[in-house]
Amino acid sequence: MKISEIARLLDGRLSGAGDIEIFRVAAFETALENEISFFEKAEFVDQAETQEDCLFVPENFNAPLSCSFIQVKNPKLAFAKIAEILHAPKKRKPEIHRTAIIAETAKIGTDVFVGAFVCIGENSEVGSGTQIFANAKIGDAVKIGENCIVHPNVFIENSSQIGNRVTLHAGVVIGADGFGFVRDGANGYVKFPQIGTVVIEDDVEIGANSCIDRGALGETRIGEGTKIDNLVQIAHNVQIGKRVVIAAQTGISGSTIIEDDCVIGGQVGMGDHAKVLSGAIIGSQAGVLPGKIVRAGVWWGTPVQLLDEYKRQNAHVKGITRLKEEVKELKKQIDALKNAKE
Repeated sequence: MKISEIARLLDGRLSGAGDIEIFRVAAFETALENEISFFEKAEFVDQAETQEDCLFVPENFNAPLSCSFIQVKNPKLAFAKIAEILHAPKKRKPEIHRTAIIAETAKIGTDVFVGAFVCIGENSEVGSGTQIFANAKIGDAVKIGENCIVHPNVFIENSSQIGNRVTLHAGVVIGADGFGFVRDGANGYVKFPQIGTVVIEDDVEIGANSCIDRGALGETRIGEGTKIDNLVQIAHNVQIGKRVVIAAQTGISGSTIIEDDCVIGGQVGMGDHAKVLSGAIIGSQAGVLPGKIVRAGVWWGTPVQLLDEYKRQNAHVKGITRLKEEVKELKKQIDALKNAKE
């Protein structure tokens, strides 16, 4: 794209040549000719003499540069949007590979790619424009929307529902049985029925080797626009709202509710029936106890607490060594006073 086209597309203010073609995005430190990069803070101007042909810069930036630049409200967001265009994922031409096994009752839309050794079960539906790559397994009565990407070795189990423009990365499992057992005394455990479903709404992306269990009797739901990292476990009957971000290695226990616009850091553990209210941010490695209600704000620690309280307690813990030495010194002084009286 020409720089002038990029500026118009993103409603930015262009300074410099607009007729140069941009082929790629690149990191600020390594960008070269025909590449575009960005920086977020105007005080970085001293570092801005690089080899790229264009930069996204903040609206308040007004220093001279040797390259063209586009002033926008959010340079990082503008950079990400143009990257989606310049580096659009490769889309395979419509094809059903000769080794794919598709049930006679399955319905396949137009412009669909089905790769090698894919299995699609009875009464399942695949929407137009969707791509299903090698070794993916689609169970019975599964519904997949339009323009989805199902990467290799994804398993979508029976009766799961996938919205439009959903991306499932390699190794994702949708609709596995939840972990539910009832104790039968000395006889061990009896499995509680896991006969519900999973509903994934539009524009969700789920990272590699993550697992979303089906509801026990109802549904597990992932809201529109939610983004889930690699190696995340979401248990049965969990309800996740819209535009939630969940980082890697997080585990969410059954029947937990996460409302809209929450951010969950990496390696967070959540007990069952917890509730995270809209706008909450939970820091990495935090522990949320069963039934806990986490309100809007920034939370950290185990058990999870508001960040200011966590910092205060952490400061006290760090001061224990100093306090211990002070107590030792006081004991010595007390012993000295006792000996002097004797």
